[in-house]
Amino acid sequence: MKALGLVLLGIALGVALSVAARWPHWEAVYRSDQPATVAYADGSRHLLALVRRSSFVGESHQIFVGRDPSLSYGHWVDIETFAESESVKTTEWTTSGVRVVFDTGHELFVPARYFIGGR
Repeated sequence: MKALGLVLLGIALGVALSVAARWPHWEAVYRSDQPATVAYADGSRHLLALVRRSSFVGESHQIFVGRDPSLSYGHWVDIETFAESESVKTTEWTTSGVRVVFDTGHELFVPARYFIGGR
């Protein structure tokens, strides 16, 4: 009976460690800083990041644009379809916003009004 208890405890610990290892997390897989040649009305420096979020149900990708380098507060755009083999080809910052061009040819434009002023 004691051996069965130890086996069950081992299984429970194994499951707990597996869950902890797969706990939802995120990472910035691409980052672009606003160039000095572009200025916005709020006077802040902004950045764009492509973020990969992993969870128990799979992965998702988002674009973040804002002034917070920790990516905790800013404007987020969900990307519905993004293959892991895709990458960002270029990022073009203008006074009207920022354009991301992927190597597949797809483009995403985020107007400046959505990320200036601390959003």
